[in-house]
Amino acid sequence: MSTTSPTTYDDCLSASWLSARLGVDTARIDRLRRAGELLAVRPAGNAEWLYPAWQLSNGIPRPVIVRIVTTARERGLGEQRLYDLLTMRAGLGRRSGSDRRLADLIAAGEDDQVVAAIRAAS
Repeated sequence: MSTTSPTTYDDCLSASWLSARLGVDTARIDRLRRAGELLAVRPAGNAEWLYPAWQLSNGIPRPVIVRIVTTARERGLGEQRLYDLLTMRAGLGRRSGSDRRLADLIAAGEDDQVVAAIRAAS
């Protein structure tokens, strides 16, 4: 399993874009991030937090994000490591589509499997 950071964040949104989408100011977006209600990553050398789009459903943060971020924090995983875990391709079983990302499982509603994988990765 690679721990190198991705060089692009094509699946992420800026705080200003997210603010417009959710209809709240960027300060509220930052409070949600700090409270663990939104996941964000800050690329090396960049002052701006980026928010993965897959954590949203119809413009609203998925409830499992709180569990994911809380579990990661309890295990000492930083934002970048958590993002890397959620977005890397990994064999997640023997069924078809076994090379899906954990982020794909979030979108599929397989919350317990994602939280267990985060717990096991630390």
